[in-house]
Amino acid sequence: MRGIRRARRAVSGIALAAALASCTAQSSTGRAPGGAAEAGAAAAGRGAFTVVATGDVIPYPSVIEQAAADAGGDGHDFRRIFAGVKPVVAPADLAICHMETPYGPPGGPFTGYPMFASPPQVAAGLRATGYDSCSTASNHTLDGGFDGLRRTLDALDRAGIRHTGSARTAAEARRPARLRAGGAEVAHLAYTYGTNGVPLPDGRNWAVSLLEPDRVTADARAARRAGADVVLVSLHWGTEWQQEPDGDQLSLARRLTASETGGRKDIDLLIGTHNHVPQAYEKVNGTWVVYGLGDQVASFVPEKYRGNEGSMARFTFAPEPDGERWRVEKAEFLAGHSDTGPPFRVVRATAQNFPEVRDRVRKAVLSRGAEQDGLTEGR
Repeated sequence: MRGIRRARRAVSGIALAAALASCTAQSSTGRAPGGAAEAGAAAAGRGAFTVVATGDVIPYPSVIEQAAADAGGDGHDFRRIFAGVKPVVAPADLAICHMETPYGPPGGPFTGYPMFASPPQVAAGLRATGYDSCSTASNHTLDGGFDGLRRTLDALDRAGIRHTGSARTAAEARRPARLRAGGAEVAHLAYTYGTNGVPLPDGRNWAVSLLEPDRVTADARAARRAGADVVLVSLHWGTEWQQEPDGDQLSLARRLTASETGGRKDIDLLIGTHNHVPQAYEKVNGTWVVYGLGDQVASFVPEKYRGNEGSMARFTFAPEPDGERWRVEKAEFLAGHSDTGPPFRVVRATAQNFPEVRDRVRKAVLSRGAEQDGLTEGR
C-alpha cells in the first residue's frame, strides 16, 4: 500500500485553462483523443482508490502547549499529537484535512479563540501524518488578515500539502487542488459560508472562496472540463454545536448533488466541516454527503466535550466500465477523539478504548439512515 501511495503524489499547480489544454493534448490519466479503443485501453490501467477526510484542525492554547512540550522546548512538534490517527490517514491513497485556523509568524505570538494564530509547524505535522490536501476556507481564514492567509499557504507549500479554499493571487483562486490516485485525476475545492464579519482584503475579493451555490457548481464544471475525473468539495457550513444538519445544509446538499452536465454529476462527494460536533452522512441524489465531520484537533473544556469528538470518512472510488466515470464503491466512517490527557493526543475511538465516544459518533453519523445506503464502520 505504501509503495502505491508514494507513487501517486499530488500533481499539478496549473490554472484550469492550462490544465484543459494539457488534457486535450495528452491527459495525465493516459487518455488521449481517439475513440472507444483508446479509452478502453486507458481504463485498463485504472484501479480503485481510497479518500480519507477528517474534521477541523483548531489548535487551542492547550494543543499549542502540548506541541511545544513535544518539541522539547525548541519550537512546536505536532507529529505525536497526530500519531494516533496516522494508521488511518497514512494508508489512504488521498487524505484530506480541514485547516481551520491561519498560521502566525514563526516566533508567534500564537493565540486561540476568537482570533486564532497557530504555529506554522502544524503543516509539517499534517504532512508527516500522511495528508495530501487541506481545505483552508473557514470563518477564521482571515483572523490574521491577508498576511496570515499567505503565511498559512506558504507553510503548507513548504510541507508539500496541496490546499484549496483561500488564495494568494487571483490565478491561484481560479484553480482547485489537483491530485492523482488510482489513475484518476482528482480535483479538491473548498468554500466557507463567511469570515466572521472580517471583510475580504481590498482589491482581493478572491482571497477566500465564499459558499455561493452557482459558484460551486461552476467551479466543479470547470474542474471537470480541465480533466478532473473525480470532484471533491469541502464545505464550511451549518450551525455550530448542532448535531442535526440545519435547513440550509439540507437544501444546499440537494441542490449541489442534483447539478449535472451532459448526464454526469458535477460533484462526486460533499465533505462538511465547521459544526464542532459529528453530523450525519447521507446519500442525496445518489451522491454521498458528509454534513459535518466534527473536530479532529481541538481541546474544549469538559462542558463542551462533544467538540473533542468527530468522525473520519473513508470512501473507496472505483472506475465504471465505460472507463470515464467513477463511483463510490465503499463508504465507511471511523470515530475520532481529541483525548485531552494529559498529554493531549488525537486518537481513533473504538469500543475498546473510548466506547462512549464511539457510540455517540456512530449514532450521529447514522442518524439519517446512511446504514441502509451501505455506510459501514471502518476497521
